Amino acid sequence: MSSRLPLAGVLRLGRPSDIWFKPALSAVAAVAPPNLALLALGRLDLAMYTMAGSLCALYAHDRPYAVRARALAWVVLGMLGGLAAALLAASLTRDAVVLVAVGAVLAAVQKVLCDATRIGPPGNVVLTFISSAALFTPQTLDRIPGHLAPAAAAGAWAWLVGMAPGLLRPHGPERRATARALNAAAARAEGQDSADAHAAAVIAVQAARQALPCAAGTSDTHRALERLVVRAEVALAAPADADPVPLRIWARQVRGNRPVPEVADLTGIDTELAAQPGPLWHRLRPLAPLAVRTALGCALAGYASLALGIGRPYWALVTAASLYQADLALTWGRGVQRVVGNLLGVLLFVALVPLAHTGEVALVLCCLALNFGAEALMGRNYWLGSVCVTPMALLITEFAGFQEPGRLITERVVDTLVGALVGLAAAVAVPHRARVVRAERAGPRTLAATGRSREPHPDQRTGDTTEGVRP
Repeated sequence: MSSRLPLAGVLRLGRPSDIWFKPALSAVAAVAPPNLALLALGRLDLAMYTMAGSLCALYAHDRPYAVRARALAWVVLGMLGGLAAALLAASLTRDAVVLVAVGAVLAAVQKVLCDATRIGPPGNVVLTFISSAALFTPQTLDRIPGHLAPAAAAGAWAWLVGMAPGLLRPHGPERRATARALNAAAARAEGQDSADAHAAAVIAVQAARQALPCAAGTSDTHRALERLVVRAEVALAAPADADPVPLRIWARQVRGNRPVPEVADLTGIDTELAAQPGPLWHRLRPLAPLAVRTALGCALAGYASLALGIGRPYWALVTAASLYQADLALTWGRGVQRVVGNLLGVLLFVALVPLAHTGEVALVLCCLALNFGAEALMGRNYWLGSVCVTPMALLITEFAGFQEPGRLITERVVDTLVGALVGLAAAVAVPHRARVVRAERAGPRTLAATGRSREPHPDQRTGDTTEGVRP
């Protein structure tokens, strides 16, 4: 068991993303105006609903802007759909057993749709947190439109925040992806032969190959970027014969808004830039076991929490929903990260409570600071980001009124442990062997030495599966 479910490396910190500050600033820009507006109007009790829309800004930062526009729109609609379903259920019944069952089904649907569409970090967990919290918030049918309206307005604002950088750098995501591919290929050419270096290079080149067709451009910039990705592919196919110096130079030149360096086209080479994914239905069918696992784990975690007398079983439900990765080993690692991050986050909450309880302004500012910290740190390791996410999630529950800290702390700790244990048990009980996503060893097929390699999809690798806020 210890060899299959190791502890070594699970808590190791990775290097920060080269754009770590952009999701962090976007989160603050999306959350601050709605919350400050509610503060000025004296309606912080509606902040949970505006947070639902604002948190949509966490998604799709690596997507070209044409694709990002559609992806963010679907995220906002998905968030509103889950919130509406939860509010409707909460208005029709206060039976906690029924509400946990509804929350488990919603969590399974959100997990499967996020995996099938490959929306990427932060995946299903933010959606599940909002819908699960709404299930256990007192609700009536006549108030639902008034609660969905601020969520929709904040979601529209989050869409604008996500798209705003495109006004200054319309090709920014494609340029960054190409630069990463060139740097990764250069690292291999410089003699970095470790398995991690090879995996990083394959993932970087694959990400660039996916970004460029998504951009669907015919501009000179797009064509020049395609030729640079081909150069990275060729270098990765035969690293011993590649010169890393021009690769590094091109990577630096690609960044910013400077003209993309022109390189000779390698005629006769089939670049085989990333194939488009199949229909959504074809990607949903193999995920049925994952849906069963998620629904079962979330339901059992919620019911275990209820049996222990916890007033907020949705925290156990969300913990279980956050665990499920491509295989059992990754699920185990995520469980360890979740528990460690949440327990340390509870300690940070204890330190912040006296400040946050000095007034509503302090409460809002603490949440904004934690929002920034979560996004800035999540890319290093999930547990580190969770240290900020946990107190933020606890403080969000206080927008409607300050609560007794001891009870919040106890419930969060118990639900974290229950959700992790029960969620892991469900992962063992319902095995799911995810399809291995092929990341071909970059390079033209005419080079006999190229071969193929199997690596995780960029959204499935251990370090980046769930970047972003994780309540």
